[in-house]
Amino acid sequence: MNNYNAVLARNTEKAPKSIGPYSQTVAFSHYNNLSAQLPIDRKTGKLVSADVKDQAKQCFKNIKEIVKSIDHVMSDVVRITIFVKNTKDIDAVDKVYKKYFKDYVPTRTLVVVSDLPMNALVQVEALVSNGEGTIPKAPQAGDLIKLVNNTSNAPISDLSAQVVAFSHYNNVSAQLPINPKSGRLVNGGVKEQTVQCLNNIKAILESIDVPMDDIVKINIFLTNLSDIDTVNEVYTTFFPDSAIARAVAYMPARTTVAVAALPMGALVQIEAVVSHGDGTPPQAVEDRHGLIIEANNTKNAPKSSLSTQTVAFSHYNHLSAQLPIDPKSGKLVAGGVKKQAEQCLKNIKAIVESIDHAMEDVVKVNIFLKNIKDIDAVDEVYTTFFPGGVPARRTVGVSALLEDALIQIDVVVGNEEGTPPIA
Repeated sequence: MNNYNAVLARNTEKAPKSIGPYSQTVAFSHYNNLSAQLPIDRKTGKLVSADVKDQAKQCFKNIKEIVKSIDHVMSDVVRITIFVKNTKDIDAVDKVYKKYFKDYVPTRTLVVVSDLPMNALVQVEALVSNGEGTIPKAPQAGDLIKLVNNTSNAPISDLSAQVVAFSHYNNVSAQLPINPKSGRLVNGGVKEQTVQCLNNIKAILESIDVPMDDIVKINIFLTNLSDIDTVNEVYTTFFPDSAIARAVAYMPARTTVAVAALPMGALVQIEAVVSHGDGTPPQAVEDRHGLIIEANNTKNAPKSSLSTQTVAFSHYNHLSAQLPIDPKSGKLVAGGVKKQAEQCLKNIKAIVESIDHAMEDVVKVNIFLKNIKDIDAVDEVYTTFFPGGVPARRTVGVSALLEDALIQIDVVVGNEEGTPPIA
């Protein structure tokens, strides 16, 4: 037996069976990655009701049962992601959310999407700490602590912490284009809003002594995908952020999706996953000091000047979302959603193999579909890449995808060897 972490997939009968080939939760190293939970009653296998409040309760109940089944508690949740179909339902969902996080609030992302599996009104996903790690038969003490931080230089909310660190990652709440002084959206269009989102992220990171170039993954949510060129114009003024990063042209991994709406009627919202080389106590200094970010691109998958195909830090690899683009031609593959799903997964496989990993190391898959009804066709292809159905998964319907694609997929991959410290 080696001293490496292993992928640990788990399921409980106390929560609904997954409606596709995926696990309820997959742990790797110091995080549990939960599949997005639909408002399904485990006894009937159907949606609980047509009422959004009942559906939200069921989503959180399912999450609580999964968390309990792996000997954790809800205060171990570091990030919550909420997808709703109707903007008018946000307040009702928030009322339910508050009942599950009374004394501590995790980081949070909320977006309004075009559709959800089973025609649900809400879907909720959680990322949970895993202090005991996943080294087979060699559990760690499990006593790592969360570090929660808020700064007045960025918008403060009673529904979420600005940033929660656990082990070697900082998880930042998705930032809306809110001026922290006024508490309102900034004046102007998508350009001004993008600047404010990124300024908010920068202020949060500066408050914990972390530079922008420590970001390993960026997720951009847009209400109008035609705004992407303007967003990119602003984006490149923030990345790369330092002389060292510019010297190697470092860009974080990235995912961009169009959503039906955003809170407060915003045009853009940005979420960041950030490295945390210091770790969280009681990790010893010699175990955490000077870990480096490892960025990698391969010619066997599509390249972009705006993102790195995969960025590794500590025990995770974060991949940029893959469109169904043939890397040789640079164009979308011909055919329907099955062909496109296959190309997305081929691109992911090529990236994963380029860093000496295998598809069995994937712990989480995020699928974005232009037509949610395509999920059965996608699953036919999906099971040929993940025959064991191990990774946790999220599937949402979006209003549009870049290149007018029918599908886009991104993944998180275990990195058992970790990343080395600076020599």
